[in-house]
Amino acid sequence: MTIRQETSKDYKDVFYLIEKAFRSEQYSDHKEQFLVERLRKSDAFIPELSLVAEVEGKIVGHILLTKLKIKNAADSFDSLALAPVTVLPEFQGIGIGGKLIAESHKRAKELGHESIVLLGHESYYPKFGYQRADKFEIELPFKVPKENCMVIELVENGLNGVSGMVEYPKEFNE
Repeated sequence: MTIRQETSKDYKDVFYLIEKAFRSEQYSDHKEQFLVERLRKSDAFIPELSLVAEVEGKIVGHILLTKLKIKNAADSFDSLALAPVTVLPEFQGIGIGGKLIAESHKRAKELGHESIVLLGHESYYPKFGYQRADKFEIELPFKVPKENCMVIELVENGLNGVSGMVEYPKEFNE
């Protein structure tokens, strides 16, 4: 398996991959592929943090990290959103998602980013170092169980002094 930066030639395959992977997901609006399309055209998009996993030339996984802000009454902080991470159903359960997450963390850190926010499965993401966001007094702008709102520090003390409400790029709300 290889992990590389997504190119525009991959967009059609990634659209299909996301559509297929989320088709039977219970906690999904089944429109994640359209979110990715909107984010690629936004100011939040970081091409180096849109990655694909390939097996024998076939794209079997994708991950996207985009810019977001964490704001409180006094300050605004830069962070990243992990959304979505996707693996074709027939390739799930063999570590591809985990490798995409680890590689995205490495590349984000190399680019100078200090933290990532996500909404996801409470039993999956802590394996990669994610912790509940409320531990850092960080909130998501919608009602979801606190155990599903998570953050990770990519560098030591990357969330030191950071607190507030997550402000997603407008493309998340369209």
